[in-house]
Amino acid sequence: MTNPSTDGGVAVVEMFTSQGCSSCPPAEEVLTDIERDARERGQPVFALGFHVDYWDDLGWPDRFADASYTARQETYARAFGTGRLYTPQMVVNGTVEFVGSDHRRAAGAIASALTSTATTPLTLSVQDADGGHRVVVDYQAEQPPQRTVLNVALVERDLVSEVARGENAGRTLRQDNVVRAFVSVSLSPERGRMELSVPPDLDPRNATVVGYVQEGGNRTILGATAIDLSTA
Repeated sequence: MTNPSTDGGVAVVEMFTSQGCSSCPPAEEVLTDIERDARERGQPVFALGFHVDYWDDLGWPDRFADASYTARQETYARAFGTGRLYTPQMVVNGTVEFVGSDHRRAAGAIASALTSTATTPLTLSVQDADGGHRVVVDYQAEQPPQRTVLNVALVERDLVSEVARGENAGRTLRQDNVVRAFVSVSLSPERGRMELSVPPDLDPRNATVVGYVQEGGNRTILGATAIDLSTA
């Protein structure tokens, strides 16, 4: 199935989080609300929860954590000039960052993003090519600037984890929009194919492929789209 991006503004909401962080569950509820509200309104808002791994040695190893997601947050820290990593951190369209539980700040940043124009429309065509072991994504971007990348994430909703240790010990965490796979490629050429490895426990009924075009320098998001895996 093919899904083109909107011609208007888009809002890509990336949150850096961890199951070992007691401040993160409220922020993840905000991310869930953002995604649910966007679906109900039909708005081009795309929510992604990147679970970082630097909490893993502090009592509870997050089963969704990945060192590459920590590296992505480090890249943002350099771009923002802070050099500081913290959770929960929310980043909207690659240029605005704040504490992820700040619902009002998130709403304002998303509203502002949607008033802009996506300058690089993106089209994705997704197919499950190997019996659930991988997802193949064909993409096409319209005249992307130089030094841009295409990020493609496989996110999953309605995940439940029983946390036995750490700051959230004894809690049952229900999490949405969890990034289960992530790949970035240079948008030169403007079209191509990429492959995502599918976790064996992924439920395709609750999974979405999100693609977004991002400048390599200032990290600005130039276009985005998404497609539910169940309809691909």
